[in-house]
Formats: sequence, structure tokens, C-alpha cells
Amino acid sequence: MFCGVHWSSGSERNLIPANLVAAAFRSYATDYKWVITAAAGENVTSRNASYEKVPIGTEVEGMNILGLILFAMTFGIALRKLGRDGELLIQFFSNFNDATMILVSWIMWYAPIGILFLVASRIVEMEDVVLLVTGLGKYVLASILGHFIHGGIILPLIFLLLTRRNPYKFLLGIVTPLTTAFGTCSSSATLPSMIKCVEENNGIDKRISRFVLPIGATVNMDGAALFQSIAAVFIANLNGITLDAGQIFTIIVTATASSVGAAGIPAGAVLTIAIILEAIGLPTNDLSLILAVDWIVDRSCTVVNVEGDALGAGILHYTCLSELEPVKAELTGVKVEAVANPNSEEETSPLVTYAKQLSTPRNTIDPEPKESIL
Repeated sequence: MFCGVHWSSGSERNLIPANLVAAAFRSYATDYKWVITAAAGENVTSRNASYEKVPIGTEVEGMNILGLILFAMTFGIALRKLGRDGELLIQFFSNFNDATMILVSWIMWYAPIGILFLVASRIVEMEDVVLLVTGLGKYVLASILGHFIHGGIILPLIFLLLTRRNPYKFLLGIVTPLTTAFGTCSSSATLPSMIKCVEENNGIDKRISRFVLPIGATVNMDGAALFQSIAAVFIANLNGITLDAGQIFTIIVTATASSVGAAGIPAGAVLTIAIILEAIGLPTNDLSLILAVDWIVDRSCTVVNVEGDALGAGILHYTCLSELEPVKAELTGVKVEAVANPNSEEETSPLVTYAKQLSTPRNTIDPEPKESIL
């Protein structure tokens, strides 16, 4: 006789899927069940029976996000190894991603109406509306507090330990892009202002700022990873699900990996929360509650993202300061001298042709000069 107890995520088995097509629809999970056992050679009776907890692996409905992300990262590295031969396929995936983002931008125009009805349906289903509102308030408070600790203490502390310089003085020079990030909720919109401020106010080398900051605006999403993890835990608690160590590890890995691919636009990181919810088997219909309060959380999230980009550029600048060659002064003027091009076509004017023939030395065998028609 078997009696199911609970499900485990089976994160380790999901990292390397056996079938990529099946990974888009199914994932591996471990089901722990109690089985009645007895000593060898004895019949199972109520007296000699004993219960043993046995793990049984099985497949459950839901996308294997971990396996797909790991395959995508490995496949991307392999494409870069191909060099020019892999650029065509990389361009295809890049264009596919751009087209998808355009579709998402169209959907976002109708998002307020859809969110209104999704939240309304969720409120009707709840027996205690006060509990839902209180839970959302705690989620917003936890997200903002986490961003404040990470952006106001942890990141400046890392900057201080690696550069031995005052991090808050550095942050004072980028107040304008931080304010822009808070108002626009977009890392990409803040990029031009950030590049200007770190170069003019903080003296960061142009070769570092113009290399690190564009990459950071796309890849470095530590604020997004933080609030995605909090959102996943909030939805789990809302549904009365207790997360085990394997599921927490899955949230950390998936949030870190999915935040790298998040778009630097308003509400860009919310869409990737569905990936985390699918990875740990949580319902995705509660995502509407996150969208309802995302306009608050996304502001502090974007500020932490752009702050991490700027501090990363500052750390790289000060740690490599002795190795940086001085930037050559830009040319203020260019002196151009006219030089005859030997590969240019011959002049067709009869006057020029006649003059060239006269300048030819007489000791060479040339055809007789032709008179000009003029």
C-alpha cells in the first residue's frame, strides 16, 4: 500500500533534460511515498509490517525552465565559438527576440484593462480581502526594503572594499541618472545620462564607461533578480505552499539566469517571473497581483540596476587605473593635401590630352601629337 506525502522539485535532474522538446512541456519531480515492507521471506502482516519512505521519480506537467536555460546558455557559447559561421543563426535569434518584444509592447498597452479584471476575479475568489491587501503591502515593503539594503549598503560596501574610495561621493555624481531611472523605470532610457555623468562628474575613463555601461544596462539586473525572488516566495505563501531547500535553490538560480535576459523597459522583469513560477510548480495566474503593484516596486528595482552598472564601471576604472594608457587628445583640425591618384581614369578633355603629350620626353617613342579640336 502506498501513500503519497509531498512533491520535490528535482532541480538537479532538470538541469540536463533528456529531451528538449519534452522539456518545453514536462519537468522531472520526485514523489516521496510510504511503502509497507517486511523482513525477507515473511508475509506482510500488521505485526511485522514496517513503513519506509521511498522516493519515486516521475514527470509532471510544466515547463522545465532550468534545463532550457542551461541549454540556451551552452548553445549560445557554442555559436560564438563558430565565429562568422554562427553569426547568421545569432542574428536570427536576435531578430526573433526583437519581434517578440514588439508583441509584448503591444500587449502592455492593453495590460491595465486585463490586470483590472484579473485582480477583480482574484478578489472575488478570496474569502478574506483584507488578507490579500495585507499580503501585497508586505510584499511591496519587503521588495523596497531589500532594494534599499542592497543598493544603499551592500553595493557601496563592495565599492569601498575594492577601491578604498567613498562610494556615496561617487553616487552623488550620478544623482541625475538615478532620478531618471526612478521616473522612467527603464535602464535603457537612463543609459545616455549615466554615461555622461560618470565621465564628467566622476572622471571614469571613456573606454571603460562606454564598454561596461551598455552591457550592464542589458545584463546586470540585480534589482530585478531580488524582487523576482521575493515575488515567487510571496505567491508561494499566498497559496499556502511551503518551499523546501531544492525549490529555494531553483528560485535563486532561475531568478539570476532569467534576469540577465530581462528587457530594460518598464515591467520587463515581471514577465520573467512566470519562468520562475513554472520552475517550482507554482500557479502563474497570481502574476496579475504582482502586475497590480509593479509600478511601485519597479522604480526602486531600476534604481538598483543602474546603480550597480555605475559602481561596476567605477570599480573597473579604479582597479585598472595604473594599467590604463592616457587617452590621446582628439584632433581639432585635419590638414589635407591634394595628392594625385594614379588609379584614377584618364582625363578625356582634348586640351589636357594635348598638354600631356607635349610634356612627354622626346626620347620615348610616342605617337604623333594630335591637334586639339579647339
